[in-house]
Amino acid sequence: MTTLTFDTHEFIKELKNAGFSEQQAEAITKLQKTVIGSTLEQAKHDYQLDDLATKRDLKELELKVDAGIRELELKVAKDIAESKAELVRWVVGVGVLQMTLIVGLMLKLTHSI
Repeated sequence: MTTLTFDTHEFIKELKNAGFSEQQAEAITKLQKTVIGSTLEQAKHDYQLDDLATKRDLKELELKVDAGIRELELKVAKDIAESKAELVRWVVGVGVLQMTLIVGLMLKLTHSI
């Protein structure tokens, strides 16, 4: 957020040039600083300026979300690869079991003939 500056020295100089005494200029400057501070605090409160997201906040959040998505994609890819390997093991196991049963039945049938 942009910082507002109030040049008190310049303000006092302008008041003195306008005919105010040193004490009057300093008192008005002090009051002006108080008013500016109060106005900014009220604006922060009214518009909840402390809760606003900056472009930097949004960029950081975007980077975190992107990193989370990449991590999730890697996890899903790993899970799919593991599931595929498990499925292949089952299919091969069942195939070997079927082949063993068929060979066993054929041998049993050939011995009985």
